[in-house]
Amino acid sequence: MMRLLLPLMAVMANASAMAADPADVPTRHALALYGEPALHEDFTHFPHTNPDAPVGGTLTRAATGSSFDSTNPYIVQGTPAAGLGNTYDTLLTQNPNEPFTMYGLLASGIRLDPQRHWVEFDLDPRARFHDGTPVTAEDVLFSFKTLTEKGQPLYGAYYAGVADVRAVDEDTVHFDLAGSESRELPLILGQMPVLPAHYWQDRDFTQPTRDALLGSGPYRIAEVDPGRRIVYERVDDYWGRDLPVNRGRHNIDRLIFDYYRDASVAMEAFKAGNLDFRIGSTARNWATGYDFPAANDGFVKRLEIPDGQPAGMQAYVMNLRRDKFQDVRLREALNLAFDFEWLNKNLFYGAYQRTHSYFANSEMAAEGLPSDAELALLEPHRDALPERVFDSPLPIDMPEEPRARLRRAHELLTEAGYTYRDGQLITPDGEPLRLEVLLHDTRFERIVHPLLRNLKRLGIQGKIRVVDVNQYLNRRGNFDFDIIVGSFPQSASPGNEQREFWGSKYAHAPQSSNLIGLENPIIDDLVERLIAADTRAELDTAAQALDRVLRWGFYVIPQWHLPSTRLAFWDKFGWKEPFPEYGLDLDAWWVDPQRAIQVEARQNGN
Repeated sequence: MMRLLLPLMAVMANASAMAADPADVPTRHALALYGEPALHEDFTHFPHTNPDAPVGGTLTRAATGSSFDSTNPYIVQGTPAAGLGNTYDTLLTQNPNEPFTMYGLLASGIRLDPQRHWVEFDLDPRARFHDGTPVTAEDVLFSFKTLTEKGQPLYGAYYAGVADVRAVDEDTVHFDLAGSESRELPLILGQMPVLPAHYWQDRDFTQPTRDALLGSGPYRIAEVDPGRRIVYERVDDYWGRDLPVNRGRHNIDRLIFDYYRDASVAMEAFKAGNLDFRIGSTARNWATGYDFPAANDGFVKRLEIPDGQPAGMQAYVMNLRRDKFQDVRLREALNLAFDFEWLNKNLFYGAYQRTHSYFANSEMAAEGLPSDAELALLEPHRDALPERVFDSPLPIDMPEEPRARLRRAHELLTEAGYTYRDGQLITPDGEPLRLEVLLHDTRFERIVHPLLRNLKRLGIQGKIRVVDVNQYLNRRGNFDFDIIVGSFPQSASPGNEQREFWGSKYAHAPQSSNLIGLENPIIDDLVERLIAADTRAELDTAAQALDRVLRWGFYVIPQWHLPSTRLAFWDKFGWKEPFPEYGLDLDAWWVDPQRAIQVEARQNGN
C-alpha cells in the first residue's frame, strides 16, 4: 500500500511546488475559458441590458411539469418548484454575449494560478443573505461540501477535480484543483450556488421542504401554494442591485409560476390573459394556435430569437441496462424505423430540422470522415471500435427512402439472430420483442404513434405508457424504462457535465443524467480529453471524436431541433436589442408601465 501512495504523494508535492503563490497572482474581475474577457474591469453593465429600465410589474407564466412538492432544487428527493434559481446568488455569473466568460457576483475578485493548480475567490464584503447575515467563506465551504455530498449527482461530477477547499480568511476561499486538466473547473466553481450555513444548521438538507428557503439573490419566495403556484418578489434592498452584472436586470417586481396539468389548458389560460408569457410551443400551436381576438388585435406578440448555443440532443433514449438493447444492430434498426420527414411534413408544419449530432448547430458536430486531429484521439481505441467509425462518412441515417430503411432494418435484425413467428419478431432467446415508450405528456402520444407503426411492420410490439409527472420522474431517476424522450443540452463550451451525461461512474447513480446507461472506457477517455482541452481547436476536435463514437453506437434515436427560441407574450414587456448571442436573458426584460395599463385592462376583460 505504501508503495502505491508514495508516488502519488510525490506528484502532489511536485504540483504544489509548481503552483504560484497567491500573493504573486493578480486579482481579476472575470475569467474566460479561452482568451480574455470581452468586458473590461470598469464596465458598467452588460451590453444587452438597459440600466434605465423601469422597475415594477408582474410576469406570470406556466411552469414545466404538473406540480411540485419542494423548494429545495439541489437534492435528489422531491420535485422542485420552478424559478428557485432566482433566490440564490453564485460566486460568478455568465455574460450571455460570450461563449463562456464568468464575471464577479458574490466574488468581487478572482485569482487563478497560471498552472491552474488552484483558484481563489474574494467575497464582496457587501454580500448579504436576505436576513442581513454576511456571506462568508464558511458559507462557500458549507455549500461545496453539502452539494457534493448530499446534493444531486451532477455536483459530484461537476466538481470532481477539486482536491481541497479552505477558508483563507472570512472573505477569501481557496480551491486546490487535483490537476490542471479541466480548463473550465475554475469557471464552473463560480456557478456554485452559495447556501447559508447558519440557516441549514438545524435542518435536514436531504429532505424536501416547502419552506421559503433563505437565499441571497435578487428575489425571495413570497408565496408557496404546493403543487399549484409559487410566487417570487423582488428584494428591494438586494445587496447586489448596483453591481455591473446586475444593472438593468431583475426589473420585474413579481415572478409567478402557475402549474397546469395539461399543456392545452395552459395555452387556453394564456389566451384568456391568465398567463403573460410562453417560452416554446409545439409546431402546431405556433402555426395555428394564435388566431384569437387578443392576438388579432395586437395585444399578443410572438418572437423567434436565433440561438447561438448548440442544439444538443433530444431523442428517444434506449436504456442499455435492459439486456434487449445490448446489440447495436437492434439499436440501429430502431433508428431506421424512425421517419422524421413524415413527421415534419404531417405534424410539424415543416418547422424543425432533424438532429444528427449530439452537438448539433455548432462546430463541435462530427462531419464526414474523421480528421487527422480526430484520428489522433481515436486510433488508440481502434481495436475496440467498429471499423466504420474510421472509414465510413457521416451522416449515418442512410438509406433515406422509408421502405429501403425498413428493409435494411429487417436485414440487421436477421443478422442479430431475430426470427419471425406469426408476424412477430422473436428474440434470439425465443421471446417476442416488446418495447415500451414511457411518457408523462399526452401531447407526445401522436408523435410516438408513427414510430410504433413502423416498429409493428418489423414485427416489434411497441406500446406507450403515460404516467403522471411524479411517477415519471421517479421511474426516470431509477432508470425504470425501456425508452423515454430525453435530452442532453449542450453549451458553446461543454466540459465537466459530460461526465454525468456519458460517464461509467454515473451509469447506475440514481437521478444521474446518464440516461442511456453507458459504461464504455473509450467514451470515458474521450470525455476526459474534451475536459482537458487547452485550446478551442482541441475542444472542438475532442467533441467531434466523442460525437462520432456516440453516433455510431446508435444509443438514441435522434429527434429534431429548432435553431431559435420561440416566445409568445402579452405586449406589455420591453427589452433591448440585439439579443445576447449565446442565451436568452429574460432577467434583462422589463414591464412597460404605459403598455401594461392597456394590456392588463384587456386581460381583465375591460
